[in-house]
Amino acid sequence: MRLPIWSGVATLAVSLTLYPLFAGGAWLWGSLGAVLAVTVAGVVSSRLTLPGWAAPVLGLVALGVYLTAVYTGEKAWALLVPTKESAGALLDLLVTGFADIQRFAAPVPDDPPIAMLTTAGVGLIAIVVDLFVTRLRRAALAGLPLLALFTVPAAVLPDPIGWPAFILGALGFTSLLIADGRERVGHWGRAVLVRRSRAAESGNQETADTRGLRLSGKRIGFTAIALAVVLPALLPTLEPDPLFGFGVGGSGKGKGGTISVPDPVANLRGRLQLPENTAVLSYTSSDDAPRYLRIYALDVFDGERWTMTKMKGRPENRVDQGPLPPPPGLAPSTKTSRVETDIQISDDVDPLEFLPLPYPPQLVRAEGDWRADVDSLMVFSSGDLASGLQYQVVSTEPEPTADQLDASSERPEIDPRYVQLPELPTRIRELATEVVADSPTKYEAAVKLQQFFTRTGGFTYSLETQGHDTEALTDFLIQSRTGYCEQFASAMAVLARSIGIPARVAIGYTGGTKIESRWEVRTHDSHAWPELYFEGVGWLAFEPTPAGSAGQGTARVPDYSLPRPAETTPSTDDPSTSPTTGSDTPSGAPNSRDRLRELDPEGVYSGPITPVESTPLWVKIGLGVAALLVLLLIPAMVRLVIRNRRVRALTWKISGPSDEVTARAEKVDRSVAAAWAELDDVLCDYGMARAPSETPRALARRLTQQHEFDAEAAGAITAIASAVERLLFARDPGSITPLKRELRIVRRALAATASRGRRIRATLLPPSTLLRMRGVGERVLDGFDRLENIRLWSRAARRNA
Repeated sequence: MRLPIWSGVATLAVSLTLYPLFAGGAWLWGSLGAVLAVTVAGVVSSRLTLPGWAAPVLGLVALGVYLTAVYTGEKAWALLVPTKESAGALLDLLVTGFADIQRFAAPVPDDPPIAMLTTAGVGLIAIVVDLFVTRLRRAALAGLPLLALFTVPAAVLPDPIGWPAFILGALGFTSLLIADGRERVGHWGRAVLVRRSRAAESGNQETADTRGLRLSGKRIGFTAIALAVVLPALLPTLEPDPLFGFGVGGSGKGKGGTISVPDPVANLRGRLQLPENTAVLSYTSSDDAPRYLRIYALDVFDGERWTMTKMKGRPENRVDQGPLPPPPGLAPSTKTSRVETDIQISDDVDPLEFLPLPYPPQLVRAEGDWRADVDSLMVFSSGDLASGLQYQVVSTEPEPTADQLDASSERPEIDPRYVQLPELPTRIRELATEVVADSPTKYEAAVKLQQFFTRTGGFTYSLETQGHDTEALTDFLIQSRTGYCEQFASAMAVLARSIGIPARVAIGYTGGTKIESRWEVRTHDSHAWPELYFEGVGWLAFEPTPAGSAGQGTARVPDYSLPRPAETTPSTDDPSTSPTTGSDTPSGAPNSRDRLRELDPEGVYSGPITPVESTPLWVKIGLGVAALLVLLLIPAMVRLVIRNRRVRALTWKISGPSDEVTARAEKVDRSVAAAWAELDDVLCDYGMARAPSETPRALARRLTQQHEFDAEAAGAITAIASAVERLLFARDPGSITPLKRELRIVRRALAATASRGRRIRATLLPPSTLLRMRGVGERVLDGFDRLENIRLWSRAARRNA
C-alpha cells in the first residue's frame, strides 16, 4: 500500500523542477491532479491484488478520465466519461501543445495546450514509476523515468536548476528507495517467524525492526544530497567549447551549458505594463546624445510571431579579440561617425545574456566571455550575465543622405530570408501597395510607411491590445489601428517586406531621459522598432510608434527617416513632430550627433577607453579559500559561543537581602550545571569522555590517578565533583562557591596531558560540537520517521473494516 503512494510523492517532487519553464502555475495543479489520479489507481490495484499488467492499464484509464474531466469536460458524458468529441479535443490540444513548445522559449505561457501536454507527460511518468516500483519491484530503475523528467529543465534552461528544487527531487527519490527497502525487510521478518504468540493472535503481529535500516538509509541519502549541492559550488567551472551555436529555444555548449532566448515580444509587453518604472541601465556618450540600445534582432516572421535565426559565436568573434565583424551592407564610402558609449547595467535587472548596444557596434570592452553574431552583431554570452556589468562600446553610425538612400540598389545583396513572408491576407498586401503608391524609390516608400503610422493612418497608442499573429496584425492595420510599439514595429516590417524592402524587428530600449550627467533608461523605456536594409548603408532604424505623452514617451524619429523639407507638412496635433517631444530635432534622432570623430584610416578604433577593472585570479582564489575556511570553522565558532555562555553562568551576584534565598539557589544550580556540562565537553574534545555509569566522584578519582594531577588540579576536580554530588543528592547542598577558577585549572591540566594534534583538533574541530550537530541531524531524521508512522486509524480498525 505504501509503495504506490511513495511513487506518486517521488514523481511529484521531481516534477517541481519544471517550475522555471512556465510563466504560470496551471501546469503544477494539473500535474498534481494527474499524479493523484495515478496514485489512487495504483493503491486500488494493490488493494485488489490485480495482476502486474493490469495496474498500468488502470493507471492509463484514470489518467485519461482525469484529462478529460479537466480539459474537455464540456464535451464528455456527465463531464467525466470520455466521448469521441472529447477525445478529438484532447488530441487537438496535444498537437497544439507540441507546436507551441517548438515556438516558445522558457518561460513559456501557461496556456491550456501546454498545460495539458505537461500534465499528461507527468502522469505518464507517474505510471512508469509505479510500474517499476510496485509491480516489478525495481525501485532503482524508477530513477530512469524520474531522471528523464529532471533533465527537461536542465537541457532547456540557461541557468542551473535551483538547489531547493534539486533537494526536493532528490529527497523524493531517496524516500522512495527507503520505503522500498523497508518493505522488503518487513517481508523477510514475517517470512521467518514460526511461533505465534498471543499478541499475534490478537492482531499485534511481529514484524522485522527496520528502524536501523531506515536511519542508515536516510543518513546516506542526506549526505549524498548535501555533497551534491555543496561540492559543485566549490569546484571551478570549465572553459566553454569555442564552437557553440545558439538560437531561440536552442542550446549550445558553454559555461552555463545552454543558452535560451526568452520570448522578447512577450517580455516587452510585460515590462511596459509593470507598475514600477525601475532603472535598468545608465550611460554616457561622447556626443552626449540619446540613442537606441538594441538587444535582439528578430528576422523570421512565421505568421504568428517574430523570432531570430540561430546565432553563432566563435573564438574569433569574442569581443576581447578586437573589432567586431563589419556591419552588413555598410560601404566604405559611406560617411560614418564614431561614438563612444559607457554603459552601466543595474544589479537588479532580470537575467540577461545579451548586451544592450547602440547599432552598429564596432568595438566592445566587457569583462567575461561575450561574443558577437556575425549577421546581426548581437553580443551574447553562454556563461555570463549582463546584470551589474559596466562596459564600453564604440559604434560607427552611418550618416546617410536622402540622395544616397534614393540611389541604393533596388536588389540588395542580402539573405532572402529578410524579405520572406508567410501567406498573408490580400488586404495587407493591397494596403502596403496603396500606402507607397507613386514612390519612385524604396527609400521614399519606407518614409511613406513611417508617415502612415505616425501621421496619415490615424493610429493610436495603447497597451491594452493583445496578440501579434496574422489575425491580430490584420485587425491592427485594417480595423482598430490601436496598439503599442510591438504592433507598430511588426506591422511596418511586414509591410516593408511585402513591397520588397528587407526588414527585421529590433527589441531593446529607447534613449531614456537625461538625469544630471548620465542618460537613464528605465523599464518603461523598453521598445521595439523596425530596421530596414539599404545597400551601401546597411540596417537603419525607423520609428513608426507615436512618441510623447500620447505614445512611447521617449521614442524619437531618426532625421534620415523624415520626409524631405519640401514635402513636409507639419501638424501641431502629431506627437511625433510636436516641438515638446523633440522627436524631429537633430539631437533627438538616434543617428544625429553633434560632436563626432572619424575612425582612423584603417577603420579601427585606437583611441582611449577606460579599461574595465577585473578581479585578479589570485583574489578570487583567496576569497574561495576564505569561504571554505569559514565553513570549516563553524564547529569551532559554535563551541566558542557555548563555552562563553557557560563561563558567564559560572559567576553570580546577589542583588539584595530579599533575593538571598531563591535567587542564590537558582544561580548556584545554573553555575554547577554549566561547570559540569563544560567539563563533559572538555573531556570529549580531549578524548577522555566520561562513561555513562561513572559518578562524579569516580570521574575525579580516575582523572587524578590516570593523569597524575598535582595538588591544585586534584583539588579543583574534586571541588567540581563534590559540588555536583551535593547539588544532585544532598538535602542541603550547603555553601557552594563559584567554580570558574576550578574549571580553568582542570581544563589546563587536561590540555597538558593531551598531544599537540589532539589539542589542535579540540580547538578547530571539537568532537563535542560535532556530536551535538550529529544529534540534531538524528532528531530531524526521527521527525521524518514520525511522519511516516502517522496512521489515520489503527491496524485493528483497518482489519475490522
